[in-house]
Amino acid sequence: MNQDPTHIWSGIQAVLRGAVPPATYDIWLAPLKAVSVGGSPPVLTLEGPDEIRAWVADRFAGVLARAVREAGFADLAVAVADSSARAAARSSSGRDAAPAAAPAPEPASCALSPKFTFGQFVIGDANRFAHAAALAVAELPGQAYNPLFIYGPPGVGKTHLLHSIGNYVRSHGDGLVVRYATVEQFTNEFVGALQSHSSQAVDRFKGRYRHTDVLLVDDVQFLESKAKTEEEFFHTFNALLETGSQLVLTSDRLPRDLGALEDRLRERFEAGLVTDIRPPDRATRLTVLAKRVDHDRIALADPAVLDVIADRITTNIRALEGALIRVVAFASLKGLRLDAELATEVLDGLYRCGPTRAGARRGPRRAMSVADIQALVCEAFSLTREELLSPSRTARLAWPRQLAMYLAREHTDETLPAIGRQFGDRGHTTVMHAVRRAAARLAEDADAYETARSLTARIAAGSDRRD
Repeated sequence: MNQDPTHIWSGIQAVLRGAVPPATYDIWLAPLKAVSVGGSPPVLTLEGPDEIRAWVADRFAGVLARAVREAGFADLAVAVADSSARAAARSSSGRDAAPAAAPAPEPASCALSPKFTFGQFVIGDANRFAHAAALAVAELPGQAYNPLFIYGPPGVGKTHLLHSIGNYVRSHGDGLVVRYATVEQFTNEFVGALQSHSSQAVDRFKGRYRHTDVLLVDDVQFLESKAKTEEEFFHTFNALLETGSQLVLTSDRLPRDLGALEDRLRERFEAGLVTDIRPPDRATRLTVLAKRVDHDRIALADPAVLDVIADRITTNIRALEGALIRVVAFASLKGLRLDAELATEVLDGLYRCGPTRAGARRGPRRAMSVADIQALVCEAFSLTREELLSPSRTARLAWPRQLAMYLAREHTDETLPAIGRQFGDRGHTTVMHAVRRAAARLAEDADAYETARSLTARIAAGSDRRD
């Protein structure tokens, strides 16, 4: 046997190129380099980047073994070594070693939330099948349903299930690599890599998403009308499926209703399991509220508070929890007893459904638009719309802007990215931060709370006029 490792590896590579798809070869096998050959029995040692080494050793061991035999090296074993380990060996032998590249840090906006777990997910008739499918995927990534496509209106628990899958795999997946991202984050990273005019930046972007065992992508409906991003996502999708990686996607619509997407991508979304989550039934709403009360250690003077809230908020779990927080904050700020009467008083100014003149109950009110809410906030704070949407962070503008985003989040069905675009093309993480800041201030500042309550009453009145 020729003992030149490069020569041996070259022969094996020729077989590998015909054994796997070109994209798979380019992503996983092309980066491998032959380091040495020797021992008894002989072992060919390959060197690979840290981020692909374990995956290649685990998923491509059989492919490598067959290629070795077909290349005529029947007695040869193959081992994949860490490039940083070899660098350390060179350093210890007195030769300079090139510094190992640190892996790119996970963007904060892509981090998994520890509070979103299967244990905290409330199961009901509206989400039972989606929960079961998500749990099956978490337990057997790449083997149960691939891809898994979950669709439903905003605020019903799709993102909760995505994070639950990610948290479960990270805890029980024996080191499997999990990545969560919204389509907005995927788009921003892709555009940033392209605008850098650096092939290395583009390669790093591709590696970040393709060297992944479980990819969780939120709000895929926002791929519509983004031609370049859609094409890159298509190739990423294919590369992951070819290597057996798990994909889980969420959307507010069925794949077939994403009319602005290319047919080839819609077809791939439909190739796995498509399941929906519907608005929660009353029993589920009550359970969600009870869990939140228990988690936050809220002392209720009257358990009927939960019935009032569950009967008033019927379509959205986020709005349901937001209503509970509002009632609790009002009771705390005013020093009042937390009972059903107080809950009714607070919610009457927020989600009114009192008797009509005919004595019947009102139906669901049509929500105002983000632009309507912006106009109300501008009027309340004597601002122009240009000032509200400007990049300025002065205190005079920051608080009204945060409050407007908070109200838009609570009183419209728009997603975070959609709200951000209507506030000067800001990102969804900016909106999320603003909502949190506003909620914290409303819980501590009585004047701020009264302002929000007044604006909410005007939002409710404006919605009534639209009925």
